[in-house]
Amino acid sequence: MIARLRRAYRRMRLGTRLALGLGALSLVVFAVVGTALTTYMRDYLSAQLDTQLAQAQLAQSKSIADYGTLSGKKYYSWFYAVYDVSDGRPELRRPEDPVDLPKDVDDFTALASAQTAAHRELLRTEHLKGAGTYRLRACEVEPGVVLVSAAPMEDIEDTVGQLITIQVVTFALALLALVVFGRRMLRRGLKPLSDMASTAHGIASHDLTESAARLPLRADGRDGGPEVDELRTAFNTMLEHIDDSLAVRAEAEQRLRRFVADASHELRTPLMSVRGYADLFQYAAANAPEERERHLARLRAEAARMGVLLDDLLLLARLDAAEVETPLRLEDADLTDLVGQAADAFRAGRPDHPLTVRTGPPVRLRMDPLRIRQVVDNLLTNAAVHTPAGTKVSVEVRVTPGTAEVRVTDTGPGIPADDRDRVFDRFYRVDKARSRDRGGSGLGLAVAQSLVRAHGGRIDLNSEPGSTVFTVCLPWNGVGPAAR
Repeated sequence: MIARLRRAYRRMRLGTRLALGLGALSLVVFAVVGTALTTYMRDYLSAQLDTQLAQAQLAQSKSIADYGTLSGKKYYSWFYAVYDVSDGRPELRRPEDPVDLPKDVDDFTALASAQTAAHRELLRTEHLKGAGTYRLRACEVEPGVVLVSAAPMEDIEDTVGQLITIQVVTFALALLALVVFGRRMLRRGLKPLSDMASTAHGIASHDLTESAARLPLRADGRDGGPEVDELRTAFNTMLEHIDDSLAVRAEAEQRLRRFVADASHELRTPLMSVRGYADLFQYAAANAPEERERHLARLRAEAARMGVLLDDLLLLARLDAAEVETPLRLEDADLTDLVGQAADAFRAGRPDHPLTVRTGPPVRLRMDPLRIRQVVDNLLTNAAVHTPAGTKVSVEVRVTPGTAEVRVTDTGPGIPADDRDRVFDRFYRVDKARSRDRGGSGLGLAVAQSLVRAHGGRIDLNSEPGSTVFTVCLPWNGVGPAAR
């Protein structure tokens, strides 16, 4: 039974449970207040009756002492017993009127004996057979004479009973009103929580598998007080974070699909070339041996191209998982010397692009020299590939407090504003019509940015017609000359 009640209580709504709890607490308060009030009233009325008994017995004792009778000193429904004490034993006198004594006088005699032994007034409450509850008082009239008077407590009991009835009815109505109106007030106060619950249910029914899905619902309103407002703000902030996470996830899925499509396209071209040259090689090897070397060279070139593409993809994958396995081999190296080596290689491989090198004193920092050299090579190659022959290219090493910079500048046509935010995306090309042989795979800048980030740095781009500047910023703990 108790377990069923507990389960039913747990299934109740919060407002109902709070209202019931408030009602139970109020019931306890009402019970304590009612008990205290009833006890006080009974004690007060009993004290009044004791005072009335004492005053009445004072007059009755004088009448007995002077006239030997109680005539004119009696009260309606009271009982009176006069005892003569001899050798410590009280003997009941013959009553003036038979109605002055109850049917059973044992309680009167016992109280008279107690008064004789105690030599002082005594009070007791007894239930007299056939008469009800009475308040008895014994006092000494004169030596050897004891008067016992008994006053009915029926009026006190009736008064206390009426008080209890009034309290029960009043408290019951107050408790009912408290539960009913308290439930309404609690329901109104908890309405913002119900609204947030409805919002949560609406979000739960929303399809989050849609691409770039966003949650259309928010908890609004200003009711409920500071606590509810704080909860509402936290709830809406959580929804904003979920929206941002969904947007990031959708963007990541879109980039992954684009990456897979571009990678498949990039690999398909050299694979088709390898397959075609393999077929030609099979035919040429049997009929024209001089063609064999030419086709083998083409096969090797396409295989090398695929190898470079796969190496770049593998490097990007390792950089994406850098927290598991770092692809860098850090050591102290001279950035100025490394840029000089890249410049010499560029002059040898790209004689149609005049190169200017501006470097200063040695700049030693903690880095992977092979990877930073790869970054500089990629930036220089990007400047040569995407500008016409004769375009001037410059590379500069400069230092600022806490940063070492490598600036690669070309005087080409620049990068359109719409493409600047995406030039570091994988497989992205500014010129969509550019051939693979001429424009590369579209991974150079993506690899460069990932390598620089793995070193804790960044790459900045500033482009306008006639000038494109890529700036590699690497953390540097040394103290170098002021930037020039």
